[in-house]
Amino acid sequence: MCTRHIILLIASAASMGAQALPDAYFGLMKAWSAQIRQRLDGEPPPTLQKLEAAPGARHFPYAILAPAVLYARQHPANSSYHDRSMLELALRIGDLLATEDEHGTFEPRLDSDWDNYVWMEAYRLLKPELGVEREGRWRKAIVRNIALFEEDARARIDFPWYNSPYIGTSPNHYALWAASFYVGGRAFERPDWEQLGARILKRFATLEQTADGYWGEHSRQGPTIGYNHLTLSAVALYAEYSRDPAAEQALRRATTFHENFTYLDGNPMEIVNNRNRYWHVSAWGQFAFSHFADGRRYAEFLTRRFQPGELQYDIAGRVAQDALYYRDGPTAPIPQDQENYSYRMQIPAGVRKTGPWQVALSGIVETQAINSQFYLDRQSAVSVYHRETGLIVSGANSKRQPELATFTEQYKDTTIHMPVSSRLQMSDNEDRLSLAFANYFADLFVPKPSPEAVTLRFVTTRKGKPHLAMLNLQLCLKPGEILETGAGKKIEVGTGPIELTPEQIGGWIRHHGWTIKVDPAAKLIWPVYPFNPYANAPETGIHNAVARLTTPLVFDTVGKYVHPNEQEIRFTISVP
Repeated sequence: MCTRHIILLIASAASMGAQALPDAYFGLMKAWSAQIRQRLDGEPPPTLQKLEAAPGARHFPYAILAPAVLYARQHPANSSYHDRSMLELALRIGDLLATEDEHGTFEPRLDSDWDNYVWMEAYRLLKPELGVEREGRWRKAIVRNIALFEEDARARIDFPWYNSPYIGTSPNHYALWAASFYVGGRAFERPDWEQLGARILKRFATLEQTADGYWGEHSRQGPTIGYNHLTLSAVALYAEYSRDPAAEQALRRATTFHENFTYLDGNPMEIVNNRNRYWHVSAWGQFAFSHFADGRRYAEFLTRRFQPGELQYDIAGRVAQDALYYRDGPTAPIPQDQENYSYRMQIPAGVRKTGPWQVALSGIVETQAINSQFYLDRQSAVSVYHRETGLIVSGANSKRQPELATFTEQYKDTTIHMPVSSRLQMSDNEDRLSLAFANYFADLFVPKPSPEAVTLRFVTTRKGKPHLAMLNLQLCLKPGEILETGAGKKIEVGTGPIELTPEQIGGWIRHHGWTIKVDPAAKLIWPVYPFNPYANAPETGIHNAVARLTTPLVFDTVGKYVHPNEQEIRFTISVP
């Protein structure tokens, strides 16, 4: 979501900005544990149905791990070590989970295997304190929930690839099943489980991960950056216990990938994500980064975005996991600390930071997932971010929504909105992304930005006889703020429609601290509600909407079959 990319958690940064890890983890967990206790006291008698009824309250079982780690992990920064109140809180939550499991209300909840893993970690930490009866009760429930996935995991172990078209689920789910078997096998003296988990996770580390450091969900052609954190956390557990050098190398590749494809506010870059248009700052798998000096700095950079006053159970649980497995050591600068950096993957996607700007380009070509609502079409080519204004041009992908694709072409009865071929060339003076469609190709040239402005220069070349074709940019507008145009219009952005002709735009648009100079033929349409894969329908909230800045491509169909550099369309985005 565009607005999420500009949320600067000033209070959190001020209070935690100088605090290193894992110190900040312990501080967050202590504050969240107090809120968890208050939440339990406010729902007499508490049940998972009650506790998870509020928006954003899914995965309450994650809450058990924060007090468990605080009680059990000895560290100079952990003032709650062996604090009996933390033990009592963790035991109270674990007993609640055991009751829910006995009533048959634990497992039917979505992704309950994730909850069960966190509960298992708490069990391992607190086992000496559980007593015979409680230990047996917890063990019975946790083991039963792990066993639910054993048959499915074994059936898939020799499939050609651990991608959705083969395994029938997301790779992150398969990796997390394996992590439960691997850690659970050790915890419950089940060598068959440990061997099963190790075999799957070693393959994730050595074969399934690409050289660019990601695990493709739909295919190996491109990342799913948010869910990559989940798979990473599973591989990091394998690395932690096995000490397998190949797993350590996988963590190094993943750390490099995530560091470079993260905005200055900590949010992952949406342009390389084919499952989600936006993703929050992730707590998943941060302990994987702590194997490396720059990774520890990166984890610190991400953690500063979490606020003690805002409790989300899934974040609390994964921060606790990060604290449990964090490796202390020195830090080193990350790309976000540098005035300028650039990074290009082996696939055609890259990013460049120049002063306050980050421009990301994607020419990833990947087959459409026609039979799955959960994979977006890789149809977006560029995103533009500024340190002060946040995301200006969104590179988020969509599905069944060619009007939000960077380029479209009407060919016979088909609208083409995904490139068939691409090439990315990056240099210090200018980056060039080339995208080919049925009857034309387009070059996007991005000269080195100045401190004040970025220019996007699109040049099209005809081949054949193109039909109707369009260039679209997704602009991030902020509801409640004013949009100004070069024609003198001032409009408050709200839920109502805004449609501006080229004459009404008058050459430029100003909003939220940025100004974009546009092509004379450009039109603007607001709001466009992007596709939500979880609802299998368009978004409904205005804060998820974008504006479509659309410009027609004009082709002269007379003359030679190939007509080089037929049209140039230029946009200049400036922030004073």
